[in-house]
Amino acid sequence: MKLAGNRIESFLKTPDAAARVVLVYGPDAGLVKERIARLTKGVCADTNDPFRIADLTATGVKDDPARLADEAAAIAMTGGRRVVRVHDAGDGVSQAVQSFLDHPAGDALVLLDAGELGPRSALRKLVEGADNAVALPCYADEGGSLEAVIHESLRVQGLTAEPDAVAWLADHLGGDRLLTRSELEKLALYMGGGGGRVRLEDVIACIGDTAALSLDDLSMACAEGDHPTAQRVLDRLYREGTSPIAVLRSLQRHFQRLHLASGAMGRGKSPDQALAVLRPPPHFRVAEHMRGQLIRWPAERLGTALDLLVNAEMDCKSTGMPAEEICSRTVMQLTRAAGRKGPAAQRR
Repeated sequence: MKLAGNRIESFLKTPDAAARVVLVYGPDAGLVKERIARLTKGVCADTNDPFRIADLTATGVKDDPARLADEAAAIAMTGGRRVVRVHDAGDGVSQAVQSFLDHPAGDALVLLDAGELGPRSALRKLVEGADNAVALPCYADEGGSLEAVIHESLRVQGLTAEPDAVAWLADHLGGDRLLTRSELEKLALYMGGGGGRVRLEDVIACIGDTAALSLDDLSMACAEGDHPTAQRVLDRLYREGTSPIAVLRSLQRHFQRLHLASGAMGRGKSPDQALAVLRPPPHFRVAEHMRGQLIRWPAERLGTALDLLVNAEMDCKSTGMPAEEICSRTVMQLTRAAGRKGPAAQRR
């Protein structure tokens, strides 16, 4: 059975007792870890208890399929229900999971910690189709869900935020749930605790998310046609665990902002006036680069770039092709398009 939306949060708070296997998967590795931790703690308050928690690797389960059932059937020496976690789970563990679901010995909760699994994934199909298993997809926070995370995290710290501050945070965070929470905790420390209202100036001064800055670097390189730099930044993002979906959405945000500014220029505003329309407004150092990008990218080409990015995200989710390769190809296409300057630049 697959859950989505509010049903996921309800399940995390009160898991269905019939669910013996929970598959937690998706491009947001931080959210996967957070949900695995919540489910583990729901069964065993001491998440370091070696008698009640067993950690297995996908390779170990694949090589010895019976081990999963053995661990799930084991009785803890100290009493209480056990948790069996399988890390980096993929289609290779499908046989062992199928065998366990067919004959679920013991009462342990089996948690499958996975990365991004396409619709054709054997493991994903197996869990989604089983009555005694649940699949929880973990996609990068965006839009209303990301703003909800921001407000909830700040509220716990006794803080509220002005709309411009929330908009800036939503534009710079969201690719990874753990990184998002880490940066919001840092912001709370910066504010000094004890309540208060976060302003745009506060978040600009405080937030320095390394992954977000790298994503900004990638957006700048793509929009300026600097393919060598774009590829180096993209390789670094992949090494740090940033998902291709998070990369594509960051690029979408940047090109959407350029498109809005380009529309303002079409209504007679200067590049500086057009950039001032954006909310939040770009930092003065970024604005300097974006002025040149507005000349390089006419409105029609920006629309084509946005179509390319949206289609690339859809391909990542639906075709079964390697998402990293799709993302890399899209970055190359953007940098090539940026190399062909628009009419305004050619007249200069």
